Amino acid sequence: MKDLFAKMASQAARGLGHPFAFILALLIVLGWAALGPSLGYSETWQLVINTGTTIVTFLSVFLIQNSQNRESMAMQLKLDEIIRSIKAARDDIIDLEDLPEEQLEKLAEEFRQKVQRTKSQPSKKP
Repeated sequence: MKDLFAKMASQAARGLGHPFAFILALLIVLGWAALGPSLGYSETWQLVINTGTTIVTFLSVFLIQNSQNRESMAMQLKLDEIIRSIKAARDDIIDLEDLPEEQLEKLAEEFRQKVQRTKSQPSKKP
């Protein structure tokens, strides 16, 4: 079930990001607007677009979040592999995204201090 959703979400996200999807959505809105005068701008006419856009937006939120979660995990794994493969890198920052907020803030402060120390040291340019 999880794999099926991931596959469908991936395909849907790609489809929603395609220029054709925008053109299709634009044509639907223009068609809906063109029908307004002949339907007397009725409440039913308004309800059609409101319901349709609400449903599409609601479902898109989950598709987008799923795509972002997968992309974020892939990026973290790539970064972890780079960190692991560089001898001078600190292995303790692998899986950093799993640390509690307080530890992340403490580490961020440590890096800010390192940057400040680096900036205050004279440049060793030839």
